[in-house]
Amino acid sequence: MQSNVFTAVLIPLSLAIIMLGLGLSLTLEDFKRVILYPRAVIIGLVCQMLVLPAGCALVAHAFGLAPELAVGLMLLAASPGGATANLFSHLARGDVALNITLTAVNSALTLVTLPFIVNMSLQHFMGEDRAVPMQFTKVIQVMIIVLGPVSIGMLIRSRRPNLATRLDKPIRLLSAVFLALMIVGAVYQDRNNIGAYFKQVGLAALTFNLMSMAVGFVTPLLFRLPRKQAVAIGMEIGIHNGILAMTIAMSPLLLGNATMAIPPAIYSIIMYFTAAAFGFAVTRAGPAPVLHEEVSR
Repeated sequence: MQSNVFTAVLIPLSLAIIMLGLGLSLTLEDFKRVILYPRAVIIGLVCQMLVLPAGCALVAHAFGLAPELAVGLMLLAASPGGATANLFSHLARGDVALNITLTAVNSALTLVTLPFIVNMSLQHFMGEDRAVPMQFTKVIQVMIIVLGPVSIGMLIRSRRPNLATRLDKPIRLLSAVFLALMIVGAVYQDRNNIGAYFKQVGLAALTFNLMSMAVGFVTPLLFRLPRKQAVAIGMEIGIHNGILAMTIAMSPLLLGNATMAIPPAIYSIIMYFTAAAFGFAVTRAGPAPVLHEEVSR
């Protein structure tokens, strides 16, 4: 892929803005809160780190996705949730504190798990001879791209909380704008094949999205966690950070493959409708008993 303004400037800037916004919403207390929700955090992380990648690979095989599209879908499985998951969880009466904690912990673990899952996906779907290993230098690049803006955001939040509050709304707006631009850019770069790609990956992306939310919601209930926490985990796992997946796919410094960005682009559109439907369904059921929630923690 030839370097241009989109790949050289917009993509890194998009990820920097979205990660800065995430950092502005996080504090060290969010990581310490793991002590309050040990079972919920462990269940959420196991679903995110182990169950989803395995389920995503099965979906890719079941729908016979082309190798590059399969890797693009796996990028989503390896990506954490974000501020959008927190918002939908709040609207659906989920445990937002748990969402924030999962986002914080998952984002930190992603620095290790995402390169590993991407590398395994490249080798599995594209063949060992065609794989582009996530070498140590590329892992460092991902860490800088993700961890740098998050650290700056957290520093602003700790030192200048009023400034962080004022920046929150414009950063969220910019994040939404950049997400839209990323989707348009991904579609434009592969415009000659987008119709065929949408037919091939659209149903697979929807299936993976519904599976993600179902796993995130049902698994905590099976382990007798309160429904409020099940809603939070369902949103956290079902709403992936599509812009992170698209950035890794399209950045010349990382994978440099616009086709791999198509599944995250399609998923990023679908997830808003399914999350809204999921939130509407769980709120219709009424609040979970408070006594059960307190005991289950």
